[in-house]
Amino acid sequence: MVMTEEMMESVEKDHLIFLATATKDGVPNVVPIGFARPIDNKTILIVDNYMNKTRENLENNPKASLVPRDATSCPYQFKGTVEIHNSGKLFDEAVDWAKSVMSKLPAKAAIIFKVEEIYSVKPGPDAGSKVD
Repeated sequence: MVMTEEMMESVEKDHLIFLATATKDGVPNVVPIGFARPIDNKTILIVDNYMNKTRENLENNPKASLVPRDATSCPYQFKGTVEIHNSGKLFDEAVDWAKSVMSKLPAKAAIIFKVEEIYSVKPGPDAGSKVD
């Protein structure tokens, strides 16, 4: 599944997404994330600044779901699998990005979210439908 240009622009320009994770036992957790942007039409970079429960969940269950804050301009839910990078090119990119916005924001990891499914969250009869 790939994101359209419109989807990628909305994720990047919204400046806030909601990231949902779950424990191995299925206990849900959702957090607002201020650092998320697409790096291509199948991948979103998320910076781990202050993740605690979310990070633990992702380490034990790499499945996640995200929705941009402004679901009116980007009425989509993205589901996928994450990889956590604590070093390397993507980690360095996450650190540089966080520092460029606010020098005191720690970037503990780069969370690479691989989009596998996209669903509509637009109100109406197609709400919850998988996007082709």
